[in-house]
Amino acid sequence: MTAMAAPSDQALRRIVIVGGGSAGWMTAAALANATAGTCPVTLVESEEIGTVGVGEATIPPIKLFNHALGIDENEFVAATHGSFKLGIQFVDWAQKGHSYFHPFGQYGADFDTIPLYQYWLKAHQAGADVGNLCDYSMAWATAKRGRFNAPTQDRRLIQSTYDYAYHFDAWLYARFLRRYAEARGVERLEGKVTGARQNAETGFIESISLADGRTVEGDLFVDCTGFFGLLIEKTLNTGYEDWTHWLPCDRAVAVPCASGGDFTPYTRSTAHAAGWQWRIPLQHRIGNGHVYCSQHIGDDAAAETLLGGLDGAPLADPRFLRFTTGRRRKFWNGNCVAIGLSAGFMEPLESTSLHLIQSGINRLLALFPDRDMNPLLAEEYNRITITEYERTRDFLILHYKATERDDSPLWRYCANMEIPDTLLYKIEHFRAYGRIVAEDFELFRNPSWLAVFIGQSVMPERHDPLVDRRSHVPAAERLAGIRRVIDQTADAMPTHQQYIDHYCRTPAQ
Repeated sequence: MTAMAAPSDQALRRIVIVGGGSAGWMTAAALANATAGTCPVTLVESEEIGTVGVGEATIPPIKLFNHALGIDENEFVAATHGSFKLGIQFVDWAQKGHSYFHPFGQYGADFDTIPLYQYWLKAHQAGADVGNLCDYSMAWATAKRGRFNAPTQDRRLIQSTYDYAYHFDAWLYARFLRRYAEARGVERLEGKVTGARQNAETGFIESISLADGRTVEGDLFVDCTGFFGLLIEKTLNTGYEDWTHWLPCDRAVAVPCASGGDFTPYTRSTAHAAGWQWRIPLQHRIGNGHVYCSQHIGDDAAAETLLGGLDGAPLADPRFLRFTTGRRRKFWNGNCVAIGLSAGFMEPLESTSLHLIQSGINRLLALFPDRDMNPLLAEEYNRITITEYERTRDFLILHYKATERDDSPLWRYCANMEIPDTLLYKIEHFRAYGRIVAEDFELFRNPSWLAVFIGQSVMPERHDPLVDRRSHVPAAERLAGIRRVIDQTADAMPTHQQYIDHYCRTPAQ
């Protein structure tokens, strides 16, 4: 057996994570797992400060994060009162009274070198009875029936064409990961951080000070202090890029309610006059929130709108949050890396908050530093992260820009606002031939863009010209066959409730 090599003289001696919550404990768990206990990790958090903790919906890559940690899915879902998520239903976004679904996974099963949706588009433009694009989504067929089953890996089966994520209690997820991290040597310190000491020559952070007089030294600091940005902003003055001219909502009010209505295996987003409302079903309750623009509605009216749209009795008082959509000008500055809300904020329209934590952690591990903090690492980290944030931003803007609503000042503003050139380029390509162009480090892939384009009535002027040269392909028969198989397969699945009861029901307290 080969002996493990000893760390170099420049190896990190201690990593300090400031702040807990999902960001802090996801970071702690991943670092403990990756370093196998060879680098001390200390997490400092204060119970009196608390966490935002309203993010309860995720996207499919969260499964990769949990798998990398060796977490059992059923144990995790049960521990967090979790449920399953096949996508997001958008209600009243394109028009009032209209809805569509953003599914996880592909549309149908490709039967030619030309994507299925191009054949659907040609038939749709010709007036043929081919249904909605969502009719070719295994995820939507399953979701609208309130059913769920894990997809198969056998690519020959239609059950392999969809994906899933989770809904869960973010506070319980943080507590779950805390147990995981502490079992692998992470040290937790309770205390309120009051300041940081920097090296006079390099500007690097050398230690943080706690309210009780203690100091905690480290070589690498991870800022998970949320909107406050204690290290990345208050100490290092990194700067912030404001995107509210594109994403004008700047407030949210959240409240849980008793379970009621259908136990849906999907998130619902319902557009209102001055924002939108989320609905996230968990095993023990439903999470609800109203994201809104304070220029067009007051806090009391926003809370009234939220409370008027609940499926059950509220279980707590409404909780208000303020935010500025955007990002830090640098995510890695000196020897400090910002993870989570301290790095930037994207409203939870597409459930990206926990994923941006996850991708930030993965990037840190891929560019893991020594004590010399070679600036090339920070440069590459910032380059990739900026691109990821900006492409995610563009995807969110599309939901607001691509609307036909003109019933309120917010929607009229969004429909007529200038948008980033990167998004305009995508829209122009799709309008021309239904083609989706992409860049590196895009979080949302072609099926996601397609769902929002078609769902919000951004219809192409023409289909791909190659489709007209494929007359030998029996497209009509294939499309009809795929719809039939999807419906039959979805009908045979267990209900969402049955699946959870069988595999991952939270034990009665």
